[in-house]
Order: sequence, then structure tokens, then C-alpha cells
Amino acid sequence: MSEDGEKDQERADKRPSRPDTAAARRARRASANQAGASNGSDSASDAGKNTGSAKRSAPQGKASERKPAAKPDGKGKPTPKRNNRTETKQRSPFARIGRFVREVWGELRKVIWPTRKQMVTYTSVVLVFLVFMVALVAGLDYVFLEGVDVVFGD
Repeated sequence: MSEDGEKDQERADKRPSRPDTAAARRARRASANQAGASNGSDSASDAGKNTGSAKRSAPQGKASERKPAAKPDGKGKPTPKRNNRTETKQRSPFARIGRFVREVWGELRKVIWPTRKQMVTYTSVVLVFLVFMVALVAGLDYVFLEGVDVVFGD
């Protein structure tokens, strides 16, 4: 929730609620099927028997009656398939390299680059950690060297 809880509450009131349980979803589907039945099929008996998908209890009729009409703006049609293999085979190596560079440049534009202050902080952390690890390894090396001298003598 945001700091302004009133706005979130107003948005929640405007949204239709979704059913929480499977029984509530079945009841909603049954009521939608009853409202959508227009060709005289017995939807009331179908609503009580509806345990699966809405397709089983959908009213029977002509195929053209069941399909929604295609919208004039082109929506509702499947996306045409492209043959990508012929497209990549016909390109020259220079065109492929150019496309690669354009795609890399596009990905680099999406990166959130750190500020100068962040870079100084990150670099300092790395250098301090590096100094600590070098000191730890050097200290262990010295301890083991002294241990070997004690065991095997000089």
C-alpha cells in the first residue's frame, strides 16, 4: 500500500472483485452462461452441472453464431508468422555485425549507470576488501612458515 491509503482504497473500490474460491468461479461462469444463452438451450440445468470449462455448457448453435465478429481495426486476427531463417540467411556478414552492434547499443541504453559517488564507494569497498584478504593470506603464510620452522627446525 502506498503512503496515501485513501487512493489505494478508491482504486480497489473501482476494480471488480475476483472470486476467491473455485465454487465462486463456477457460480460466476454459470451465471455468465445463463445470461449468454439466447438460442433456447436449457442453461439452468447446465449451470448446476458445470464442473469444468465453459465450453461444455456453451449453447449449441451455428459456428458463425458462436465466434465473435472480427473487429474493423484488425484485432482478433492471429499474428502472421515470419520466416526468420530466410531473413538471416540472406543477410551479409556486415549487416549481421551492424545489427549486433545496434542491439548491444540498445541494451546498453537500458542499463542504469552508477553515479560518480556510487563508483567511488564501490571502488573503496573493493580496495578495502582486497587489502584485508592480502593481509589475511600474508599472515597465514607467516604463521605456517613459523610452524614449519618449529616442526622441522632450521
